[in-house]
Amino acid sequence: MQLSDFQFSFDPSLIALHPIRPRDHARLLVVPRGQGRCSDQHVFNLPDVLQPGDLVVVNDTRVLPVRLEGSKYPSGGKVELLVLRSTGVHQWEVLIKGKVRVGQRICLEADAWATVVERSQDRTIITIESPQPWMEFLEQVGQMPLPPYIKREPTNEDRHDYQTMFARSEGAIAAPTAGLHFTSQLLDALTLRNIQVAKITLHVGPGTFRPVTATNIHDHRMEPEWFEISEETATAISEVKQRGGRVVAVGTTVTRSLESAVEEGGLVSAQQGETNLFVTPGFKFRVVDVLMTNFHLPGTTLLMLLSAFAGLDQSRAAYEHAVKERYRFYSYGDAMLIQ
Repeated sequence: MQLSDFQFSFDPSLIALHPIRPRDHARLLVVPRGQGRCSDQHVFNLPDVLQPGDLVVVNDTRVLPVRLEGSKYPSGGKVELLVLRSTGVHQWEVLIKGKVRVGQRICLEADAWATVVERSQDRTIITIESPQPWMEFLEQVGQMPLPPYIKREPTNEDRHDYQTMFARSEGAIAAPTAGLHFTSQLLDALTLRNIQVAKITLHVGPGTFRPVTATNIHDHRMEPEWFEISEETATAISEVKQRGGRVVAVGTTVTRSLESAVEEGGLVSAQQGETNLFVTPGFKFRVVDVLMTNFHLPGTTLLMLLSAFAGLDQSRAAYEHAVKERYRFYSYGDAMLIQ
C-alpha cells in the first residue's frame, strides 16, 4: 500500500491543546468495524457501549519528564534534549534540537552538565554529571514531553494531565493517550456492568512516532519497544475468550503488545521483551476484538493500525465524520471506539 492512502485533509484548529475536564467527558465516536454508520457518544457512555463480560486492557506505562533545556558552554546557545533511554552508567541516548558536536558541554542547571560523547545521523549519546540521583533530577528539572503539534510550553498541570490514572511502570517518552480518558468514576461504572480491567506495559518510544517516509509503507521498519504482559493479564484474556467475551484494547500500544504475544490457538502468553510489530491493512487480528483509540496524525503507523482494524474505507469515513463534527484531535483530544 502507498503512503498516500493514509493522508487526509485536516483543520489544525481541531488540535486539542488541553484535555477536557473531567477526562471521561471527552467525546467518543463509535465506529462499526468494517462498515456501518458512526454514532456520537461520550467516554462516560463506554459502560453502555461495551458488553457485560468484556475485558478492557490498558497500558500502565508512566511518562517521565524527559524534556530538558540547556545552554551550550561557553557560547550560551540554547538546546533542547529529549532523553530516550539509558545506554550505560551515566550515559543516555537523546534527541537534540540544536547544533552540537562531540565534546560539547551543555549546562542543564547550575551544577548539572551533559557532555556529547557520540553524535551521528542515527543517534546522539550524552553523559550526565549531577549531584542528584538521575530520576530525582528529572522529576525536579525535566518537563513533560508534549508532542510538537501542541504549540505551547509544558506546564506543571501537564505532569498530571499527560499521565493516565494507571501509570505505574516508568519508562515512556509519550503517553498511551487512549488511556487518558479514564477516571475512577468510569472504572466503577465498568465494574457495575461486569466489565473487567486488566493491564499490560509498553514503554512508548520514538519508534511509534518516527515518520513514515517510504512511498510503499511495507518498506518502513518499526523500532523496537519494550513490553510486558503479566501472568494475571494473560489468564484474564484466556478466560474472557473461553466464555465468548471480547478483549477491548485501550490504545494502539495495547493492541501491538497483545498481538505480539499471541501463540498458536490464539492465546496470549505472559512474557516480556521487545516488539517491532508493524500493523497494516491485511493484518489478521487474533486477540483484540474492540479498539479504543484517539485520532492520529495522517501518514503515521498509528493511523495504519487503526485502518487495519476498522478497514481503510471505514477509517476514512470515521475521520471525515470527526472533522465535520469538529471532534478534538490528537493526544489531548477525543476518542473513537471501533467494534
